[in-house]
Amino acid sequence: MPSLAVVVPAYNEAAVLEEFHARLGRVLDELPLDGSVLYVDDGSTDTTWQLIQGLMARDARVGAIKLSRNFGKEAALTAGLDHVDADAAVIIDADLQDPPELIPSLVDQWHAGFDVVYATRTARAGETGLKRLTAALFYRGMERLSDTALPRDTGDFRLLSRRALEALRQLRERQRFMKGLFAWIGYRQTAVYYLRESRQAGASKWNYWRLTQLAIEGVTSFSTAPLRLATWVGLMSSLLAFLYGAWVFGKAALFGDPVHGYPSLMVVILFLGGVQLLGLGVVGEYLGRNYAESKQRPLYFIEEQRAPRRAS
Repeated sequence: MPSLAVVVPAYNEAAVLEEFHARLGRVLDELPLDGSVLYVDDGSTDTTWQLIQGLMARDARVGAIKLSRNFGKEAALTAGLDHVDADAAVIIDADLQDPPELIPSLVDQWHAGFDVVYATRTARAGETGLKRLTAALFYRGMERLSDTALPRDTGDFRLLSRRALEALRQLRERQRFMKGLFAWIGYRQTAVYYLRESRQAGASKWNYWRLTQLAIEGVTSFSTAPLRLATWVGLMSSLLAFLYGAWVFGKAALFGDPVHGYPSLMVVILFLGGVQLLGLGVVGEYLGRNYAESKQRPLYFIEEQRAPRRAS
């Protein structure tokens, strides 16, 4: 019987974990697969780990990893995918915005021959108009900036075949943007569409600041377009400055020039200074990422690990 592992990163999800596992368990009961669940506690500060221990005691299919601290979702996903041994793995969040009941549809596409089956949202319930707008702008911006095509309106909820898992494990970069890595490995990929539900309980860990940081991570990990943009802005600014300087010189040579133009001079100086700082900032983002990669630190540390007692 083929095996399926469900990887669930969890950070302070005590309010929803029991309901999530109940729904996931019913799905696994109906699948003709050797199913297991691996929870990854990403340094939770509530009772998430205690609840996971309770799930392990009641359900022999449950295994768990507790990270030594909060390393972030990308590292927690990596830890889970590094430690599953199955013919396929499903990644799903514990907040029930992504319904476990969609997993059979992912499995059907896997059986049809696809290595990566990603769940694409047709709508995002419970989110503000600003959140939907910024998400749409991000995915469409990545389409234009990145050489690797990212599917629109698609999160981490997906199924990966064994060979896709093995390929992903070879990518050990420290600055991780998992959505991009899933697309970068290639192989046969397809979408399953669904309506994303509202969070059932608890609070989202993703505020606008963290989402902005994730967007910067995605752009700098899979595109050099900001560097090229900084180059072109610098060239255009230099050209405009040269033309303006030639005009000032010609005017002074032909007609004389009393001491005027302080406001325009300040505008030019501030504009060029701002462009230079912007260019330095873009270069600094890429330089900082190279610095982080050069240190070769481990992606995560595990404080405690427990394998499932059995899969059924």
